Amino acid sequence: MAHLDRAHRAPDPTRARQDDAAPEPSAEIMEATTPEPAPRKSRAGRNLPAAIGVGAGLGGVVVVSLFVWKWLFLGLVIAAVLVGVWEMVRAVGVQKARPPLVPLLLGCPLMVCLAWFGGAERLPLGLLATLLLVFVWRFADGVANYQRDVTAGALIAVYVPFLGSFAALLAYPAEDGAVRVLVTILAVVLSDTGGYATGVFLGKHPMAPSVSPAKSWEGFAGSIVWTGAGSAIALPLLLDDAVWWHGAIFGVAVSIASVLGDLGESLIKRDLGVKDMSNLLPGHGGLMDRLDSVLLALPTAYAVLAFLVPWSK
Repeated sequence: MAHLDRAHRAPDPTRARQDDAAPEPSAEIMEATTPEPAPRKSRAGRNLPAAIGVGAGLGGVVVVSLFVWKWLFLGLVIAAVLVGVWEMVRAVGVQKARPPLVPLLLGCPLMVCLAWFGGAERLPLGLLATLLLVFVWRFADGVANYQRDVTAGALIAVYVPFLGSFAALLAYPAEDGAVRVLVTILAVVLSDTGGYATGVFLGKHPMAPSVSPAKSWEGFAGSIVWTGAGSAIALPLLLDDAVWWHGAIFGVAVSIASVLGDLGESLIKRDLGVKDMSNLLPGHGGLMDRLDSVLLALPTAYAVLAFLVPWSK
């Protein structure tokens, strides 16, 4: 019954006076202990101003290199695939895969330079040489997990330097190569921007909720419409012999490839259990988080332009 006695006991006047005399916390103390609000992020979970600034900066450097000094563009492509390979090797390491890094790094300049100087018929030779070097290099680490490591290495070799080398195929040696790279970049930007804006305002039906919850079918439709319309205007203005329907087909194809590339990288990250490939770029994560839409768009743009608007030597 002691607890009942305490529950009905009259309040202690001494305790009441002490409580009354206790000072209220000052405004300065309350302000100091109040947590600051977190930086506002976009629906995609990114710092949107930082993402826009980094994206615009990278795009500006690429455009300047294309029209001022093409050799700088070659160096940028090589640097980009080198960083992408490093990020991918680092990411698959989370699942204990150990693809040999050195042969993959050696394959980056090999494939890009073969594409730049030798064209499409030489690029597969660079991929073949890289794969063989990966298989042989991995012998030194023994039998354990050999299949896992060389499979991861083959995936990285195809995904990053091989697909990235199509930027070199687009740019050189055609006289209008710089413009072809420019319209491809423009199409990817239109696809990303159009899909994002449409998804924010109209997105209701998730496209692939288990892979990328923020993507919607409405956003995908917006990507196609924006890119098709924008490219239908841009291609006739920038490329000789191109007409509006060339641009529309080009835009739709690049937009689909761009979205699939984005989903493909998201699928890889989900499988690996990582949010970003690295923290190299503010607002984006890693460079691969910025290249995901570009890598699959490059060979698509190359193939469509080669068919619709052949290169002028």
